[in-house]
Amino acid sequence: MSFENAQTIVAKDGVQLETVKRGAVDPSLPQNDTIEQRQQRRAQIAKTCAAYQWTTDIASLPGVPLATHVPSDDKPSIVWWFHVLEVGLAIIENVIAVELHPILAGLDDAARQIVSKSQTQAQEISSSVAALCEKHGHVKNGLDALEAGVAEAEQSSDISALQKFAGEVHDIFLILIDILKAEEAANIKSIEAYRDQFRTMKAPGIAYTFQDDDEFARLRVAGPNPMLITGIAELPENFPVSAAQYAAAIPGDDLQQALADGRVFLNDYKDLEILVAGVWQGHAKYVYQPMALFAVPPGGSALKAVAIQCGQDSSQYPVMTPTVAEKDKWGWEIAKFVVQVADCNYHELFVHLAGTHLVSEAIAVATRRNLANIHPLWSLLVPHFEGTLFINNLAVKTLINQGGPIDQFFGGTITSSQLTAVQGRLSFNFYDKMVPHDMARRHVGDASKLPDFPYRDDALLVWNAIHEWAEQYIDIYYTDDDAVTADSELALWATSIAAEGLMEGFEAISSRAQLVDVCTMIIFTASAQHAAVNFPQKQVMTFAPAITGGGWSAAPMQQDGHDKQEWIGYMPPMSLSLLQLSSLVLLGSVYYRPLGDYKTNRAPYKSWFQDPRITGDEGPLSRFQAGLRAVEERIIARNKRRMHPYTYLQPSLIPTSTNI
Repeated sequence: MSFENAQTIVAKDGVQLETVKRGAVDPSLPQNDTIEQRQQRRAQIAKTCAAYQWTTDIASLPGVPLATHVPSDDKPSIVWWFHVLEVGLAIIENVIAVELHPILAGLDDAARQIVSKSQTQAQEISSSVAALCEKHGHVKNGLDALEAGVAEAEQSSDISALQKFAGEVHDIFLILIDILKAEEAANIKSIEAYRDQFRTMKAPGIAYTFQDDDEFARLRVAGPNPMLITGIAELPENFPVSAAQYAAAIPGDDLQQALADGRVFLNDYKDLEILVAGVWQGHAKYVYQPMALFAVPPGGSALKAVAIQCGQDSSQYPVMTPTVAEKDKWGWEIAKFVVQVADCNYHELFVHLAGTHLVSEAIAVATRRNLANIHPLWSLLVPHFEGTLFINNLAVKTLINQGGPIDQFFGGTITSSQLTAVQGRLSFNFYDKMVPHDMARRHVGDASKLPDFPYRDDALLVWNAIHEWAEQYIDIYYTDDDAVTADSELALWATSIAAEGLMEGFEAISSRAQLVDVCTMIIFTASAQHAAVNFPQKQVMTFAPAITGGGWSAAPMQQDGHDKQEWIGYMPPMSLSLLQLSSLVLLGSVYYRPLGDYKTNRAPYKSWFQDPRITGDEGPLSRFQAGLRAVEERIIARNKRRMHPYTYLQPSLIPTSTNI
């Protein structure tokens, strides 16, 4: 019995193989192997452990279990690099267009020379990348469309060249942003000026709808952060919304009746209390911990905004409500902005970074260290970790680091932002966050009480498709629950995730049903959950007046007495707005290898699975792929009926792994 996925391990027929590339031809459980075969498994795992080691000493995320470095098997493919550079060069083009048609009074000669030099450098890089694209047969916007004839050593060399180009593009970008920072004092902020930063890119729709109260409410269930809204049966003591205030916001409804019916929902940002307000170039930044109330009117389907309190202390921050009255309307707009700043922080630090990237990394490292690469779960799970260690390592160095984007356009000090992400990761409860459990825990699972919740409805479709795939896959290798409890590698894997990976709630696995749930959660988190919270960054979060990471004035303590210019004053400087736009366009534009498309990460991109029990015409993989196509069709049909299409969980737009 031979297998091609092993890493310097003697296969069962005595053949030695060097590089981990594919799932095993004939996966096996350790209890079903001979003593000699178990020794071979242990030797392979020991060697892999030398490459995959834990650390909790990364300065940017202290206490979070991460890999010490990125092994070669976890580095991205050349296709991924082509996608990233395509987007990166488009960002440079947009930034240069902003500076050559400046919102500012105009650049001086020295600055224009720098822009011109940067433009030439970007064009040279673009030409070099285009030559490599042609060499490898890469089709623009295509996936894995590469010729198989390029030798592996040459592929590696070209990947190194692309990585070097990416570093140069990043350096050009920083130079261009610094030019705008130097001109910041001459800047005049306006909503039109923020829109004008989309010079060669299409401005997102929210740039024109973000002041609409219904749009504000819809973002709770179909925006970047659908993970906080919670149904409540009574108001918090520190959020004293009156019956009259409620009735004014939801005409014809009664507050107590709505609470009893389960139609009232809360976004409470109290967990952001760890954030400490920072400073940027001598200007104070602000962070907020607001509370926002929403409700579904009797017989209605969509959420309506009811009230906002801009802080946790009701004696300091009054309840503000929707209004069109001139003396109060700008106070309401400021209150909504305060919520959006808080939501941005909660989304990026708790939901996105902690809840997808860092969770997947812990499981990826534990998988490599505890499961032999002939173990069936190794074959099932490893494709869902492709690129994760690499992108996380890059984020630590360039995103959530001192001087990085989070440090600049988010309101908190970088240290407090880092500690918030740490808290989010270490408090992440694995079982509680499973989609069905999470919906029940937050009291948002009942569609009769909250009919319009696109994330919930589409997430459950994808969750169920993955669950069926995991169940059919696992049933092939585990004949009963006793096979699960007899699996020594599985037991060590679960212990490692809980103890070394510090995954709250993770426990020993004692049945096939439990194992199916666990694998479903791992796959869903790495693919669909990340897609749902990552790709709105481009479509929603690139326009700073709609949502951004920091405020530039203290939270208001009364609703009346504000005006439009004061509201705009809460928004970030133009250079930071462009930094935000550019950073989030990159993060929200790279779609690499859709869910269900299992291939190796080096050309010629062979099929990952080799066991004919999995790959047969009517086997689990074919059924999973057919199931995903059915989900796609259902979501497309739903979107035709929805007033606002929700596309983030269409399977064709869900990457297999957290790789950007």
